[in-house]
Amino acid sequence: MTEAAGRPARRVGITDVAAKAGVSVGTASKALNGRGRLRDETRARVRSVADELGFAPNTVARSLLTGRTFTVGVITTDSYGRFGIPVMRGAEDSLAAGEMIAFLCDGRDDPIRESHHLRKLLERRVDGIIVAGRSTDPRRSLGEDLPVPVVYAFSPSSNEKDCSVVSDERGAARLAVEHLVKTGRRRIAHITGPESHASSRERAAGLTEALAEQGLEPAGPPLFGSWTEAWGRFAVAQLLRAEEDFDGVFCGSDVLARGVTDGLREAGVSLPDQVGVVGVDNWALVAEAARPPLTTVDLGLEEIGRRSAELLLKAINGHPSPGVHVVPGHLVVRES
Repeated sequence: MTEAAGRPARRVGITDVAAKAGVSVGTASKALNGRGRLRDETRARVRSVADELGFAPNTVARSLLTGRTFTVGVITTDSYGRFGIPVMRGAEDSLAAGEMIAFLCDGRDDPIRESHHLRKLLERRVDGIIVAGRSTDPRRSLGEDLPVPVVYAFSPSSNEKDCSVVSDERGAARLAVEHLVKTGRRRIAHITGPESHASSRERAAGLTEALAEQGLEPAGPPLFGSWTEAWGRFAVAQLLRAEEDFDGVFCGSDVLARGVTDGLREAGVSLPDQVGVVGVDNWALVAEAARPPLTTVDLGLEEIGRRSAELLLKAINGHPSPGVHVVPGHLVVRES
């Protein structure tokens, strides 16, 4: 029976790649696995031939050869996915480039569940672990004596010896203030979430610092509350009742900002002519649907994921980078 009559085609092996590239099997293996000291043109030629022939490496053999499984565990505490999904999307970009596969586990802020996931991932002999949080508050470390490297994304580890990749919270406030001042605002109020949250405190401090550099003071103390539209409407109503002189509002999140813009519009305030509003998050679902669409600071969540995965891959290869790595955000200008 011929292949055309139904017999499956023979799997392309590394010997086929080596023969066509004109190198030894050992050289072909080194070129495809990124090992050894080979000339760049030799490595490139072998990889080109492998692509041409449709060569797919034998994962089992590769694992036996390298002592790695080419898998990574991702433990997230963000069941809703608002912060975790962009972080994981970015991480997957870098992991895929490194030919790694990720196992996703939802810890749900439950230490027992998280310990279970950690144990199972280690039993599967993953090469490393990314822990993705849903807030900027420090979280407990998984431990110092783990057999694989760990990188904490968005929520930093409480252990300074660990590797954490975080957003620039004070930098986000600075970007918002600079934009508001650039557009002529001089009396800027701040409405944000619970004071118990690290992000609320850091953004409020960043606002004060950025205004001071401009020779300005905040329009009243920060108004701490909840991360809801209802709090945004209520807080801006407080400002208006107090006859507080303000022409700009920096909001600690896009959800808050939408509540603030609704409250201002309902009070007859023209946006952005009389008051300019800037949020944080660049959550398109909220920012683009607001009236007017929100100018906001994007915290770079996907970049946090990419950077976390890159640092994890380097640690897997014997080059750890302990400490806190800060990813800057960027301003997204819309109409508010």
